[in-house]
Amino acid sequence: MSATTSTDASVVRRDHMPWLIIAAGSIVAMLTFGPRSAMGFFQLPMLQDTGWDRTTFGLAMAVQNLCWGLGQPVFGAVADKYGTWRVLALSGILYAVGLFLMSLGGSAATLHIGGGVLIGLAVGSGSFGIVLSAFARHVTPQQRSMAFGIGTAAGSAGMFLFAPLSQGLISALGWSDSLVVLGALMLLVPLFAIPLRGNSSSGRGNEAAFQQTAAQALTEAFGHRSYLLLVAGFFVCGYQVAFITAHFPAYIGDIGIDARYAVIALALIGFFNIIGSLASGMISQHYSKPYFLALIYFARSVAVTAFLVLPQSPTSVIVFAIVMGLLWLSTVPPTNALVAIMFGTRHLGLLGGIVFLSHQVGSFLGVWMGGYLYDHFGTYDPVWWFGVALGLVAAIVHMPIREQSVSRPVMA
Repeated sequence: MSATTSTDASVVRRDHMPWLIIAAGSIVAMLTFGPRSAMGFFQLPMLQDTGWDRTTFGLAMAVQNLCWGLGQPVFGAVADKYGTWRVLALSGILYAVGLFLMSLGGSAATLHIGGGVLIGLAVGSGSFGIVLSAFARHVTPQQRSMAFGIGTAAGSAGMFLFAPLSQGLISALGWSDSLVVLGALMLLVPLFAIPLRGNSSSGRGNEAAFQQTAAQALTEAFGHRSYLLLVAGFFVCGYQVAFITAHFPAYIGDIGIDARYAVIALALIGFFNIIGSLASGMISQHYSKPYFLALIYFARSVAVTAFLVLPQSPTSVIVFAIVMGLLWLSTVPPTNALVAIMFGTRHLGLLGGIVFLSHQVGSFLGVWMGGYLYDHFGTYDPVWWFGVALGLVAAIVHMPIREQSVSRPVMA
């Protein structure tokens, strides 16, 4: 046995978490997830100053989500091969430039390029998808779901912190200067990502015995029924959460509820998302991940239905935010853990990125439909109800998924 293989095996056998790596990745996830989750607060003040309609803003946010999805498998593959820190450093730079361009507000083009393309690519290269893949290569298989829960909860903390921070900055400085401040914060990402500069191949252990190219990994994954079902189901998650993130503040105003409840609601979603993500990591570590995912999607549909049909008030907004917060990113730990179980961690950044691309296609549809249908019908109701139907479909889709690794040739 080579010295490298022996070292890798010793890394996998350890029974303690690599807390420095977990902490660094969690801070990065918090920073990169924070500003994009607060974009909804910028919609109305931007439109008031520029004269744009909601379709224009919605398209920019939809492009952001699509670029996030398209970029993540590419950046994931780069991180798999060349290391995580380089990709995260690029994320911080792209984020800062994108927020600065968005702050100019000179034309719809700067909004779409800065707030859409650049921020989308920045989140794709720095989101928890990249971070969780790094975690997976540094923890044992038994620790993955918990580590994924911690990383996802950190992204949730970003939502919790940046919702009131963004609204406070907008009130004090205006939307344009607020975006500049957020851009400056993103330059901290390369610094906090330094502990993730280690060799991206560590922690794979015996998976290194089965060699695959990226093309072979893709061929194997797209021939695997459970993987395809997982990809299809995650589309729904993106549709539901992106629509709420981008349009919920405006929706609160439309139904006559004071705007401060939008801030409270998104902060509550972020806070209870922390609890939901950590609980999801623990639950999916011990129970069936496909069944757990089915339950999450079903519960989301029930929550949205209750919110729409019952009398809407500040209290119902708060209760809805708490319930949705618990369910918000609770899909991420079991979804990423299933990909790791099926295919190992060698190409987890790439294969997990493909799953997340589906999520972001759903995000694009949810955000764009929100603005487009509102401008045509004067209400968000069709988008809400379509999300309810999709949630029920996703619950059904996850039931047949098999929680086991693919069959591969035994290496001599």
